[in-house]
Amino acid sequence: MAKVRVLAGTRKGAFILTSDEKRTDWHIEGPFFGGWEIYHFTGSPVNPDRLYVSQTSAWFGQIIQRSDDGGKSWQQPGTPAGEPTTSPQGFPKAESNKFVYDTSAETGAPLTSHMWYDGTPHPWEFKRVWHLEPSLTDADTVYAGVEDAALFKSTDGGKNWQELSGLRGHGTGQFWSPGAGGMGLHTIVLDKNDPDRIYVAISAAGAFRTDDGGQSWKPINKGLHSKYIPNPTAEVGHCVHRIAMNPTNPGVLYMQKHWDVLRSDDAGDNWYKISGNLPTDFGFPIAVHAHEPSTIYVVPIKSDSEHYPPEGKLRVYRSKAGGNEWEALTNGLPQSNCYVNVLRDSMAVDTLPSCGIYFGTTGGQIYCSPDSGDNWTAIARDLPPVLSVEVQTLE
Repeated sequence: MAKVRVLAGTRKGAFILTSDEKRTDWHIEGPFFGGWEIYHFTGSPVNPDRLYVSQTSAWFGQIIQRSDDGGKSWQQPGTPAGEPTTSPQGFPKAESNKFVYDTSAETGAPLTSHMWYDGTPHPWEFKRVWHLEPSLTDADTVYAGVEDAALFKSTDGGKNWQELSGLRGHGTGQFWSPGAGGMGLHTIVLDKNDPDRIYVAISAAGAFRTDDGGQSWKPINKGLHSKYIPNPTAEVGHCVHRIAMNPTNPGVLYMQKHWDVLRSDDAGDNWYKISGNLPTDFGFPIAVHAHEPSTIYVVPIKSDSEHYPPEGKLRVYRSKAGGNEWEALTNGLPQSNCYVNVLRDSMAVDTLPSCGIYFGTTGGQIYCSPDSGDNWTAIARDLPPVLSVEVQTLE
């Protein structure tokens, strides 16, 4: 019988939720690394028991933790085997898995600064890892999207990291600026049909694609319109919140932007709006059904200044037509006095025949729909605010 493992990162630790394929009874473990912000918690598609955690603290910095036994034990990659991941005081050691920006890109583009909120240059600073994306084919390879926005790659399970500096050195990096939550590279999408093709999204810079494994990059923002920047149709500068893809149809991408839900049918070269009848087209996550490439999910919130569901009703919206026509999914979700948010990395899908949809809220709930969104149940309540949700389908 198949099992499902949900990996949740929160403001105060990581949690693992497991169930059988019925997805009705759930066992919760955690918190792991209690008290630490877990920006992302994910697992390898190649070796599901290899888990990665991005653990950060304003006081103690950024740590990558790895488990090779499904979360039973943890090791900070780069520390001696068997050495505990924490000091006697309970704080992780920070001398390994460091990220260092590459300042010698061969492109010759200026890598010394980017644009700050007020339009002045600002030095590149490493603050945290927003997102970890394990390789689809190699258990030891993993990508990391960081703040300030850059893409790193490890080929030894997180011990050593090398920046793919062609992204910042492509020529527009000096014009990127932070979104409201910081200038994070928060989305990494790998194409299973083409290992050299990678998509990333940055707030606030936009979406980018490489077709040569990260050596060179192309902005893919044609069709995006952002009224709050000096040039609403600029090549870069757009606040993209999330990109999603169904692996069986990798040329079609879906995007939730800072206002607008969009679709591309040509690998990001062109985008068009599919917001349709949504009550508001502002939101953070977007996800695609595991078996139906044209079925997509978003969670609208009221506005960019009021981060809660319209009318206090928590509704997931589903389109079975690739956008434009949307239906509200409400069965099992609170429909009054609900003012939570759902962050960009907090929605995931499993691959069971009856595709399960999951999302976490800033109110500490994790919801599951075992039937593609028709019915919802809270499988966890009263957790710290949820920052990320990933799901693994285990045979």
